[in-house]
Amino acid sequence: MARRIDVTGAGGVRLAAWEFGDPPKTDPADGATGEDTPGVLLLHGLMGRASHWASTARWLSERHRAVALDQRGHGQSDKSPQAAFTREAYVQDAEAALEQLGLAPAVLIGHAMGALTAWQLAAARPDLVRGVIICDMRASALGAASQREWSAWFEAWPVPFATLADVRKWFGEDDPWVERPNAARGEFYAEVMHESADGWRPVFVPDQMLRSRETWVYDAHWEELAQVRCAALVVRGLDGELGRAEAQEMVRVLPRGEYAEVADAGHLVHYDQPEGWRVAIEPFLDEVRGV
Repeated sequence: MARRIDVTGAGGVRLAAWEFGDPPKTDPADGATGEDTPGVLLLHGLMGRASHWASTARWLSERHRAVALDQRGHGQSDKSPQAAFTREAYVQDAEAALEQLGLAPAVLIGHAMGALTAWQLAAARPDLVRGVIICDMRASALGAASQREWSAWFEAWPVPFATLADVRKWFGEDDPWVERPNAARGEFYAEVMHESADGWRPVFVPDQMLRSRETWVYDAHWEELAQVRCAALVVRGLDGELGRAEAQEMVRVLPRGEYAEVADAGHLVHYDQPEGWRVAIEPFLDEVRGV
């Protein structure tokens, strides 16, 4: 089970954080402060939600205080049309979560956009971060064509979906972006749908996703990567969006970079291949803990 904790993000945006496992004991009579339990903050990618980290957070909670954040515009966090969807806002939200939840210094584990947020925060606030895991996120600029493709892709979604089975089938088989049937991808998108009066629709506002994305797709992020002073692990799926050559260059640029890859995984590495993902990142987590 996950326990919800509300966090106040940048500009007063209400964010939902989800703690997996029991919170650390803080009773001074027992000599426990919770400081011996290392914190981990899990940051999903664009369109994702905290629940996508559930399998990872469950095993993490055996030895860490594992919290996953529904980022602004996602999951059960606020989706106000007046909210900012800038890079700065996302990074400040993660910073606020670390401070308000007492997780720092923490390991940040981010997927895609969440990984960019993680390394930008690590570069800006090294005092809050003891390690970073970057899952399938590119440091290179993706460009204007990429943003146009995403806009067209959202327009192609046959919403509303009549049933969740239709959601799973479209995203797992019928979506033109699917090269071969992928049941895990169908399940991933089923988790970000909710039932409305006319069928199943995404819990997020597509326009807010595009606004979020346009704040980072036109720029490269190598300079911030080079400013990450803590230990950092770059993980890619062999069939993901981050190519091996770019991943290895990211490792080279990172002052304390390491590399891992997961076989038979696409972009949704942690969701696609949870066991392979655990094998890839657990040694790094032990290293950061000094085990």
